[in-house]
Amino acid sequence: MQADDAPNKNGSNDTVVGSPEQEGVAGFLAHLVELRNRLLKSVLVVLVLFIVLFPLRNDLFTLLADPLSKHMPPGTTMIAVQVASPFFIPLKLTALTALFISIPFLLYQLWAFIAPGLYKHERKLVAPLVFSSTILFYLGAAFAYFAVFPIVFGFLAAAGPSDVNFAPDIGEYLSFVTSLFFAFGFVFEVPVAIVLLVIIGVVTPAKLAEFRRYAILIAFIIAAILTPPDVMSQFMMAIPIILLYEFGLFVSRFFYKAKMARAAALAAQEAEEDAARDAADKDDEVTQRHEAYEQQAASAPLDFDKALDEAEADQRRLEAPSDAPGDPSSSPDAPPPEPPRSELPNSEPTNSEPPEPDAPPKKPGDAG
Repeated sequence: MQADDAPNKNGSNDTVVGSPEQEGVAGFLAHLVELRNRLLKSVLVVLVLFIVLFPLRNDLFTLLADPLSKHMPPGTTMIAVQVASPFFIPLKLTALTALFISIPFLLYQLWAFIAPGLYKHERKLVAPLVFSSTILFYLGAAFAYFAVFPIVFGFLAAAGPSDVNFAPDIGEYLSFVTSLFFAFGFVFEVPVAIVLLVIIGVVTPAKLAEFRRYAILIAFIIAAILTPPDVMSQFMMAIPIILLYEFGLFVSRFFYKAKMARAAALAAQEAEEDAARDAADKDDEVTQRHEAYEQQAASAPLDFDKALDEAEADQRRLEAPSDAPGDPSSSPDAPPPEPPRSELPNSEPTNSEPPEPDAPPKKPGDAG
């Protein structure tokens, strides 16, 4: 079997050391290792809390069943329908309690994993949201235990027929209260959701104010789905949702004003930078023009001196005698110099016929 790092036909590996592909794979593996470590830490914390709370499992169930036990008929207790319920139900409650207590640590591990990949302004935004979400979740669970459970269980115990023995199963009771805990915990996150939607620009406080009537209707629909089928429990959830909606709308106005102020400041800063950039470009253009003028002015005297030297050399050559040594005109084989045009006779003929040549002179002794 051929190894992965075997050289190719050219004698070199396909993947270059330090290439972007290798760096991307190394970064991905590093993130996986970090995620594994943080998951192990989270599981370890939950396991430690479970071990610590395990001896108190029955006490935890007694505390959880207290809102219902106060409204049960005298001498009546909860029942266990299944054989293993007396052991597994407190065990399950202990695990849920350990998970519930470790939520801040779990959120911190999640924050520590994603924080390095965020910008500074994003970290400033996410940290308060995570903290406020945790606090609101605990407030929702506390509201369910101290305010909702007594009213709901009192209503359910009194609404049944008198000849019916009200003795709920411990497994059903744990599932019921657990669902209410998480339902109210998530419902109390409404302000955080509203503020987050305003910050990221999905909605504005004005739009949320216009949506108020629909929000009230949605609050009652959610309460009807998540709570028992009685009017009292629905109102106990719908009213907090409406109040939290108004609270989130109130807080979102401050964040929206701060966002608009930052946007205006950023726009002004960008305008100043653009103006400064344009001014710098103009200054550079003027500087380049000045430099070009200076170079042209500096090169002009050099051209004038060169032309003057050439003119003086031509003048000396013209004033030099013709028989001067080295003059081409003094050579016997050289053709005679062409006379100046001013010394040439008037060559314009009077007619088109050439002039007759002069008669040769007579020699002595010739007959007349």
